[in-house]
Amino acid sequence: MATDIADARTAWMEPGAYEVAPGVHRIPLPLPNDGLRAVNVYAVADGDELVLVDSGWALDEARDQLEQALGSIGHGFESISRFLVTHVHRDHYTLGITLRRMFGSRVSLGIGEQPSLEAILHGRVEGQLNDLVRWGAEDIAERMRQGMKKGGPRQDGYEQPDEWIRGATDIRLETRTLRALPTPGHTAGHLVFLDADSSLLFAGDHILPHITPSIGFELVRQELPLGDYLDSLRLVREHPEMRLLPAHGPVADSTHVRVDELLDHHRRRLDETEHALAQDEATAAEVAARMGWTRHNRKLSEMDIFNRMLAIGETSAHLDVLVRDGRLRSSTVDGVARYRA
Repeated sequence: MATDIADARTAWMEPGAYEVAPGVHRIPLPLPNDGLRAVNVYAVADGDELVLVDSGWALDEARDQLEQALGSIGHGFESISRFLVTHVHRDHYTLGITLRRMFGSRVSLGIGEQPSLEAILHGRVEGQLNDLVRWGAEDIAERMRQGMKKGGPRQDGYEQPDEWIRGATDIRLETRTLRALPTPGHTAGHLVFLDADSSLLFAGDHILPHITPSIGFELVRQELPLGDYLDSLRLVREHPEMRLLPAHGPVADSTHVRVDELLDHHRRRLDETEHALAQDEATAAEVAARMGWTRHNRKLSEMDIFNRMLAIGETSAHLDVLVRDGRLRSSTVDGVARYRA
């Protein structure tokens, strides 16, 4: 039974082009890590051309797999007129930039991603280093500094988009209209795209069927990323029920069901975070070390450095919402935030 469940969770990663609605194909592309092993891009027919929602990571393997998938539905890279990118993370943005250089496709991105993209392009990581210090993770910040001395942050694959999408915007294609809807939280400028006539939600990383997206771990972090994320979930919940087309994981029939699950998850996680702090005064890193992570309830010390950063950042995001809601207090001394009941 466990093997069957595992197979069901990974079947969506199989290469190919899968029709999820008339004129819409899901194309999974590989990622170079053991966590999220694939990302879905969606090819939307637009007359004789295609519009792709997200693009994948600029890897040779991903480019080849995308080319084969497009060929199976009678298209090539030259058919792509435009990439509508949900957010600036490498696995969503950079292959679109590579193909734009070769074929002239347009790339569109939400305006809220502009500060983070500028930081990426100019190698500015001081904001993220300051965040790590604020969370009480100076040891991780120091490891990042040492890593930068050996080569600096990776900027390859990134360029400015052709178009910044500003606010909620209708994007009119030949046979359908997609509504770009800002959903900050996972990143400051995250967008989802709604096809109301076909009841489809291209959700990016905002709503994922099996996991909860990381919140606010970016070079330019918003003041209250979890608060933004919860508001964005409620905003999507106000729209009519749609089929969920996520960036990672299989297609699901109900957006509302998954939104409700995510809201409930974060309500429980806020309670768990408050309980982990108890009556102590502690940093986000100290509280994160008292909590379990992933569905396997792993200890923070058992995780690699990148996932420790994500976990500590998540804990900080929950602690800051608890402060906003009057359930905790915080003070900052020498750049380090400490929380207490």
